[in-house]
Amino acid sequence: MRDEPWFVLTGHTLMVGDVRRTELASTLGKGAIDLYDSLYNKLMKLDDHVEVYPGAYSESVCGRYLSGKPSSTIGFERRLNKALQKQSKEEFVEFMTKDLPPQPENYEKIRKLNEGKSK
Repeated sequence: MRDEPWFVLTGHTLMVGDVRRTELASTLGKGAIDLYDSLYNKLMKLDDHVEVYPGAYSESVCGRYLSGKPSSTIGFERRLNKALQKQSKEEFVEFMTKDLPPQPENYEKIRKLNEGKSK
């Protein structure tokens, strides 16, 4: 039996076709930097065949280019996910901090929950 992973539960970090919005967890810029580090220091080190099971897909306010597909693979996302096409941290942060979709109606509540400041 091999100990190599064959799937990953990515929550809202990596979704099919996109990555999470950064301003719902912290500031826009810091969130983008933290997200880049998480994606490239962890998830993008996984093999292409590893299946991705995200926490949201199309119709969610959590991303911009979300697919209706409920799962993917690291390799598919590495090749086609627009956010993962950025070569440097600076390019990624710039991409993640422009052309944002409208904030969800309950933005302030979401932000407080994500920061652990409200129940």
